[in-house]
Amino acid sequence: MKGTVYKSTGSWYTVKTAEGEVYDCRIKGRFRIKGIKSTNPVAVGDVVNFDLEQTGDTTFGVIHDIEERINYIIRKSVKLSKQTHIIAANIDQVFLMITLNNPKTYTIFIDRFLATSEAYDIKTVLLFNKIDSYKEEELDEVRYLAALYRKIGYTCLGISAKEGKNVEQVKEMMVGKTSMFSGHSGVGKSTLINAIEPSLELKTAEISEQHLQGQHTTTFAEMYDLSFNARIIDTPGIKGFGLVDMEKEEIGDYFPEFFALKQDCKFNNCLHVDEPQCAVKEALEYDEVSWSRYKSYLQMVSGEEDTYRFDDFDE
Repeated sequence: MKGTVYKSTGSWYTVKTAEGEVYDCRIKGRFRIKGIKSTNPVAVGDVVNFDLEQTGDTTFGVIHDIEERINYIIRKSVKLSKQTHIIAANIDQVFLMITLNNPKTYTIFIDRFLATSEAYDIKTVLLFNKIDSYKEEELDEVRYLAALYRKIGYTCLGISAKEGKNVEQVKEMMVGKTSMFSGHSGVGKSTLINAIEPSLELKTAEISEQHLQGQHTTTFAEMYDLSFNARIIDTPGIKGFGLVDMEKEEIGDYFPEFFALKQDCKFNNCLHVDEPQCAVKEALEYDEVSWSRYKSYLQMVSGEEDTYRFDDFDE
């Protein structure tokens, strides 16, 4: 039998067939020793082949094969540094939700996420949430950030999941696609999903007053079929975003504005760090390239971990 993984709890997987039948499945042990250094060899969005088995009155599936993925988004595992964590597979687009505070989303996190999505060929849309709660100077910061990322080709949208502002525009972008929603805990993913599809009634939680960060409401990644010909993958809040299998020589290729200038550098293998006649550094001097993006790039090239971390990612 064949189906799509709709939920992963780490040991059990909810799989839905094209006919709409839903089965609880497990994986054969061999998946764990095939050299897949991942905390979750099967991810939400995977198309899998499975056989049905029965124990007493209980029928369950045993997954024996994963079909080739169109794409996936991956990061280093928080708890097991030498392993990776596949967040989801076979995604048409990701909506990265960003908040200026409660909790604060730093540009280094945004840039690491965008570089990874570029590397795995996944379109990312930036949603600046909670704009109903910002003062005018904070709205100016949102406008500045949105202009920065629009300039390099990313779609940006200011929204209020709580008040419903621009939610219809998000829905229009989702029609006919499988979309993943991501971001720190507390940025409003569950609130937005409930605004998009109220019948889902996902749990939401207030921001922790003590730490000004989100409290976990989503424990495992899960996909939902929506009423307007769309699918959504809700994910747990993530804190840091460790890069996976990315050589420092290629990181610049995943910054679109750096890649566009690469041909004008003196050296073909220019790292845009200490080399003379570097087009990227020249563009920096004329404010044609963002300093915050360049700072993120330098941190990634140097191999530093994402230091701005707020909440855990349940694995």
